[in-house]
Amino acid sequence: MENMETTDDSKNPRVQRRKQKKLVDIEGIITHNLSNGKFRVRLENGVQVIGHLSGKIRQNRIKIVVGDRVTVELSPYDLTKGRITYRHR
Repeated sequence: MENMETTDDSKNPRVQRRKQKKLVDIEGIITHNLSNGKFRVRLENGVQVIGHLSGKIRQNRIKIVVGDRVTVELSPYDLTKGRITYRHR
């Protein structure tokens, strides 16, 4: 049964991309609005990082303001910077 679930995940290109790049998804709250689509985000574990908007959020012109809950992708190489991939309602 587990093999079937893993094969279903491996067909999804988004899951494949995350497996290749080993990104970490974590939720946070926007605390400051910096220039050029960058934001200071306080993560749920209390750490402050700088996050920039992902391309899909820019393309769809999703507005992000101070106080919004967002999902941030962090790279294991630099845990002080991340990409904002989703704005929660």
